[in-house]
Amino acid sequence: MSVKIVCMKRIILTCICLALTFSLSSQKLVDLYKKGTIRLVPDTEYAKGNDWNNIFRSYWDSTKTRHRGASKTLVLMPDGSVVVNHESQNYYSLFSPQGTFVKEFTIKTSKGKPLKKSLPIEGIINGNTFFTGIYNPGYVNCFDFNGKWTKTLKMDYTNRQMIALPNRKIAIAGWSLWKDATHEFVTIVDYDTNEEKIVWSNKTQENRDAYVGSDGKKTTTDRSIFNYSYQFETSYYFNIPSSNEVGHIEPPIIACSGNKLLVALSESGEIREYDLNGKFLSKKRVNWPVKTLSVSELKQQQQERINDFTMERFSKSLPTIPKEALKKAHSTILREMKEDLNRIIKPMSIPCFSTIIKDSDGNLLFFEYPKEEARNVFHVWVYANGGSFVCQSSFVCDDYDLIINPSRMVFHKGYLYSLQKSKQASGVPLRLVRFKLTAN
Repeated sequence: MSVKIVCMKRIILTCICLALTFSLSSQKLVDLYKKGTIRLVPDTEYAKGNDWNNIFRSYWDSTKTRHRGASKTLVLMPDGSVVVNHESQNYYSLFSPQGTFVKEFTIKTSKGKPLKKSLPIEGIINGNTFFTGIYNPGYVNCFDFNGKWTKTLKMDYTNRQMIALPNRKIAIAGWSLWKDATHEFVTIVDYDTNEEKIVWSNKTQENRDAYVGSDGKKTTTDRSIFNYSYQFETSYYFNIPSSNEVGHIEPPIIACSGNKLLVALSESGEIREYDLNGKFLSKKRVNWPVKTLSVSELKQQQQERINDFTMERFSKSLPTIPKEALKKAHSTILREMKEDLNRIIKPMSIPCFSTIIKDSDGNLLFFEYPKEEARNVFHVWVYANGGSFVCQSSFVCDDYDLIINPSRMVFHKGYLYSLQKSKQASGVPLRLVRFKLTAN
């Protein structure tokens, strides 16, 4: 009898453990978002032991026109392996599902020779084939997981964003320049036939009503304030991008939710739904109000940038530049920052969202433009898998300066895999990190 009781207790305990395991593994991310603030906690065992100074040695690469080495993106493979693009170099880095660096590789032709130009990988189609961005413009290279070229898709425009659809098609947010206008559009490309169907398009005249110029008046330049660059004599180019994209038309953002393609227009807040073949289904608008930055908020934001732009931080970000050249550059940029502080004369409207990231449960996260970027807090609206906004949340992180972008942040089995700058790193600051999402 005692043996039977012991066995029964073991069975009950096993059932309880299985039930708890199932409950934890099946917990929906949307339930976590509903708790409010989400803290991104790095997995300290993931990617442990990698030599980041060597792996990301191209981080400081630059040309005479811009700094390119930091423009790295990642693609997540079905088994959890990660491929990182090196835009400034002709190769890719492969990491294991545990984040361990495996190798560097290039695309090879059918004859086994490396291609002369390896564009960033944009995604994976059919679960087994990489596809790149559009080359200059002209074509998209497709190749298997071993780097062997399989086919080329021909295009006659340039891409802003590309995503794989589950029906062997690729959705592309593209653009092309016309004589006096920019043509923005969304098209669906059939992987097998290369046939295309444009589902949304818009032509805009050159913007003649941007923010303010160096004389305090309106100008035709796209980003005349909050954006700074400096060309060193050594050909190194330094740029401080603006967190507020003013005076230009926001391009469409595309995402796939279940069996629907979404085309989201951030300036108007309109969301257009199509089936996977491009048939229009419906449209709706975001259910939160359009926000603006007041003159005082803009001035405060600019003053904070001035305060943060210290010589110590500036020199640390450019360790290879001579000290005298750094002083001259720092003085020039700081003067421009202070001049722009006095040129802020009117409020600025903020697009309804900055980007969209799809989580591993199929929910779409609509991120707002951050008002206080320095605080590393990012507000997000959750568009549940099924087609409705269900809650608002915020993402915060203590250890990394976050760049919120689907090319830098990819969900997989509840974790968030990301390329971010470590606050504590010496040398190359970029890291491949896996975050666990926890309620704050």
